[in-house]
Amino acid sequence: MKEKLYTIPLNDAVNAGDECPFCYIERNVEQDLMDFVLGSCASYMESDVREDTDREGFCRTHMKKMFDYGNTLGNGWILKTYYKKLLSEMDGEFRHFKPQKQSMGDKLRKIAPKNSVADWVQKKESTCYICDRFQKEYERYLDTFFYLYEKDPDFKARIAKSKGFCLHHFGELCSSADTRLSEKEKETFFPEIFEIMQKNMERMSADVDWLIEKFDYQNKDADWKNSKDAIQRGMQNIRGGYPADPVYKMNK
Repeated sequence: MKEKLYTIPLNDAVNAGDECPFCYIERNVEQDLMDFVLGSCASYMESDVREDTDREGFCRTHMKKMFDYGNTLGNGWILKTYYKKLLSEMDGEFRHFKPQKQSMGDKLRKIAPKNSVADWVQKKESTCYICDRFQKEYERYLDTFFYLYEKDPDFKARIAKSKGFCLHHFGELCSSADTRLSEKEKETFFPEIFEIMQKNMERMSADVDWLIEKFDYQNKDADWKNSKDAIQRGMQNIRGGYPADPVYKMNK
């Protein structure tokens, strides 16, 4: 099938030979978003971007990554207007707050009464500018994956020969297949993808086994095979991501 602009990133991810093409995409998209938020394009100085970051904020994970990224001034500007909006909202929440009475039945069942301030904090923590934008892009990559898997025999063959997927993204593929494939397509997709996962999880397990065996003095001169980086790949296969990646920093 002739490659199209929207299929290039996914084809690149599969061709990279990574443990999981969706981990590969996730890293690239997240780094692009970090560059957009704090990089040299100075989007944090644009009022419409800051309105969005003030409203959505950032999760704990991305706050840490933003700090590690290294743009002190950019982070300062983002926090400056975020705090102003936060304090304004907080003032309103505190002024209108009324503790709710707890019924005897709720006390016995240890059910806490509704707390408007706690609900407000929970809502503030439920959004993240980077997570939310990544999720929208990720959904498009899932659409592209199933389109190519069903329409492009070469893509399907490369997936069959690949290292499969991490458990996290495998689960999301399975869930997405239920809404993106017909009943007939599911009959072939699931057995094929299960076989790929079974084979590659066994491969990963064997790499970890041999890594441990290499610590036996009897095997000190034996070939490492594919086990030298089995820890980081094994962790990636279970939870996704890249445990051994260095901190992503601003390109000054």
